Amino acid sequence: MTGQPGRPAVGIVSDIVLQRHRLQEATSRFGLDVCFSGDPDRLQGYPEFPDACLWLITLEDEADHPVLFDHLLENTEAPVLFGLDPAPKPGTTEYFRWERRLLDKLEQSLGHIEKLDSAAAIEELANEQPRTSASPRLPHWIPPASADLPAEEVWILGASLGGPAAVKTFLDNLPPGLPVGFVYAQHIDNNFTDVLTRVLGRHAHYKLKRAETGYRVHNGDVILMPVEHEWTLDDSGALKERETPWPGPYGPSIDQVLLNIGDHYGSRCHAIIFSGMGNDGAIAAPLLKAYGSRIWVQESGSCGNSSMPDSVAATGCSVYRGTPEQLASELVKTIEESCLLKGRQKRDSA
Repeated sequence: MTGQPGRPAVGIVSDIVLQRHRLQEATSRFGLDVCFSGDPDRLQGYPEFPDACLWLITLEDEADHPVLFDHLLENTEAPVLFGLDPAPKPGTTEYFRWERRLLDKLEQSLGHIEKLDSAAAIEELANEQPRTSASPRLPHWIPPASADLPAEEVWILGASLGGPAAVKTFLDNLPPGLPVGFVYAQHIDNNFTDVLTRVLGRHAHYKLKRAETGYRVHNGDVILMPVEHEWTLDDSGALKERETPWPGPYGPSIDQVLLNIGDHYGSRCHAIIFSGMGNDGAIAAPLLKAYGSRIWVQESGSCGNSSMPDSVAATGCSVYRGTPEQLASELVKTIEESCLLKGRQKRDSA
């Protein structure tokens, strides 16, 4: 097995075929290469010992392979993780929790492994023109929403690697005046948030704003969740910073943003998961769906990395999948249908 230059490579040894397969899928989703995957006998008969940065070992019964440990000690100085938990059925909350525990163990040995957008990649977005030939117009049936009023509905935009480009395209394709606000949870190096705010803030209709304590999300807002500390909402819906960091390895935690915003807005909170590595969002997605929320994901072919939206889709919670342009069009269509329905209900009750 050959990997991409610069990507850490892991070796996987298991006498259970299904566990090898699931470990290989999970490590690939975290951006790692697999230089070996096989049972102990295959490793011991390998002509040249694989050059792995880390070894993952899971055996049905370690007593069945008494020489494996000595073989590893003689041939590698790389860390060896024994006794990994068996992987549950993919697509379940238990599976994504297992993946998250695996990621924690990998990062204890290898350091942070999720790739994030560079400042240069984000700066390049400033030179891109919107892909639409003309500014999108608000449909006739949607009354223009006042930017002075708090949003009745909030959409969470969750993203990691490749996210800034996808979210910018999504916003570029929205007309002004939609009766919604956005909360943007983007895995990013904290040093690059100024660049991201400036680049996405160039858009005429939907400007990025930093979260501020006491502020309520208004129509047309795109509130950027800070990286360092967790943010939540108080009983009135105002933003509130906590002193504790986000749970999990990366900030902001998209799972936690879904939970914190969903707790206040309930069925009026929805989510779109864009490009990114890992599975952030997959644990909280079923809980958000239980409120009656809509969960959409970016389709794989348009992603810089599709692991995150693919993971959320695997939960069975997503009801729409599309490119950033299609997601924008579907949002406008959904709001228009809601406005038409409300109009009919008012006429019927008159």
